[in-house]
Amino acid sequence: MLAPAQEQIPQTQLAQSQLTQNQLAQNLHDTNHRLRFWLDSLVPDQAPPGGATPQQMAGLLSELLRAGEWLRAGLPQERDPELEAELGNYRRNVERLRELLPFIHALLLREKARLETERARVECAAEWARGSRRTL
Repeated sequence: MLAPAQEQIPQTQLAQSQLTQNQLAQNLHDTNHRLRFWLDSLVPDQAPPGGATPQQMAGLLSELLRAGEWLRAGLPQERDPELEAELGNYRRNVERLRELLPFIHALLLREKARLETERARVECAAEWARGSRRTL
């Protein structure tokens, strides 16, 4: 039979591990909630993805960096069902984002082309205006 002090060490380690799992599960739950918010704001009512605002991209990046930090710190070998569920939800959110990124990229490229065309038009108009002043 083990001495009482020897029995408490594994239980203490188990309690600390469980607390860490509970904290990680809660943190991932909160992150998943925010990720869904940002992802849903990119695709309102199952419509094709619209352009992403800087705030949306910053929100997504912030959540991904935060979760990445927790995940790089390491996961427990044995995980409780709540943590497993949150990890699964996180994975689905990241996969959903991965599916949306090509659409967002294409929209950003179109917007870049539009802005470059508009800049060229404004530069031509400005050049014409400068030339008009010289002739007057």
